[in-house]
Amino acid sequence: MSGTTTAALALRRRATGAGANRWVVLFVLCMSLLLVALDATVLHVAVPAVTEDLRPGAIELLWIVDVYPLVCASLLILFGTLGDRVGRRRILLLGYALFGLASGVAALAHDPQVLILARALLGVGGAMIMPATLSILRQVFPDRRERALAIGVWSAVAAVGAAVGPLLGGFLLEHFWWGSVFLVNIPLMLISLPVGRLLLPESRGTADGPWDVVGALMAAAGLFGVVLGVKRLGGGEPPLSVFTLLPLAVGAVLMVLFVRRQRRRTHPLVDLGMFARPAFSTSVGCIVLAMLALVGLELIAAQYLQLVLGLSPLETGLRLLPLTFAAMAAGLAGARMLRRFGPRRMVSFGFCLTAGAVLLLTVMGGTDNAGLLVSGFLLLGFGLETTLFGAYESMLSEAPPAQAGGAAAIGETSYQLGAGIGIALLGSVMNAAYAPGLSSVPGVPASASASAAHSLGEAYDVAGRLGGPVGVALRRAAMNSFVHGLHVTLLVSAGLLLLGALMALRLPRTMQCAELAAPVELPAPREVAESRVSA
Repeated sequence: MSGTTTAALALRRRATGAGANRWVVLFVLCMSLLLVALDATVLHVAVPAVTEDLRPGAIELLWIVDVYPLVCASLLILFGTLGDRVGRRRILLLGYALFGLASGVAALAHDPQVLILARALLGVGGAMIMPATLSILRQVFPDRRERALAIGVWSAVAAVGAAVGPLLGGFLLEHFWWGSVFLVNIPLMLISLPVGRLLLPESRGTADGPWDVVGALMAAAGLFGVVLGVKRLGGGEPPLSVFTLLPLAVGAVLMVLFVRRQRRRTHPLVDLGMFARPAFSTSVGCIVLAMLALVGLELIAAQYLQLVLGLSPLETGLRLLPLTFAAMAAGLAGARMLRRFGPRRMVSFGFCLTAGAVLLLTVMGGTDNAGLLVSGFLLLGFGLETTLFGAYESMLSEAPPAQAGGAAAIGETSYQLGAGIGIALLGSVMNAAYAPGLSSVPGVPASASASAAHSLGEAYDVAGRLGGPVGVALRRAAMNSFVHGLHVTLLVSAGLLLLGALMALRLPRTMQCAELAAPVELPAPREVAESRVSA
């Protein structure tokens, strides 16, 4: 009897990843996330080289940059829930293969259309990889204390990937051609695919009823429309343009129909009952608010560093590194903070600290103040990562293990939507505060003032063409208006962050380490072996 019990326990530990190899599994999952995070930012520095080589039109260039996050955000729910049904490890390995194949196609693209297609396939691969990493992590670390530490490492790796992407891209472009920023993915995939197949455990959720194919496609199309409309708003497109309103309206209608469909089905694609749990719904709202307040700010901060302070792209990247280092530190310390302070105080503190950092940065003016910027970015990175860590951990722990893929997909979709809405909202605030200062510059024609009001970069171009004292006056007015707009945007962002701190008060006071849901049902030994062979 004791031998049988011991064997059963050993099988359970192996199937759930609870043995000594769970930290190796975490390493593999982090490498997966690092790959996706790198690819999201590595292309940014290669855009000028791509433009010079492939000569894409304005719309083609926009799609080259945006199609990856657009497709990825749209398909997160589809592949997250599919992984719950057919196996999360299987979806992850398929994502690896597709990511590597698409990277090779992108590196060798000879025209813009091929590169757009390859970037879209990369988005599909990323949507297969991202929710799978979190849902497998949820299964491999059933103990919440260890899972909190694992999520901290996972989030720190995400911060590293986002920061290293532009630096790696710049290094590769100095020594190779632009396609090398995609080729770097292939060796990582060649390693991750066999290692993942060997080490990662297979898991799936409940298989009651058929998978809702119509619902999955409806969610994908709805999210595509919403994210596309939000991105167009963030790109400065007219809000009342048919190409902005139409995708937003169609996407919103499809998402409403998707929600109604899920509520009526006996076996829904996504268990919307999770949102009835205060900890889950509040965590999702905190993720959206945190990204809404911060992503637009990062874009504006990069413009401030380059166009107002005159820093090079490399110097700008180095100035933003303290934010990344602070985010890494918060991720690694997050598990201890969560145990000591609990989700409510931790997330509220993160929001308040980030709001304080944003208010500190309102002291920035037209001259460089390196100490102020470093202090502000350190506080900003630590506060933001503290908020996101606590929110992600609470959301994932609150979701039933059988719905881990769907819950991870909801979290990642919230992240993407918050980022897109933040760029649109804070970009609009920035433009509204910036443009009026250029309407009455002495000696500047009305047409030139209208062009300069579009952006600071365009204002500098107009000032250069005007030349003389008038050009100098326009340049000075544009810089002062931009700094004023930055201050207004920072104040709005601080208000949103304080709103998030109030929202976080609905989170649990303490970290409940007992599992609230039933453990994942384990397959028989023969089924475990067969699942590894079939994958």
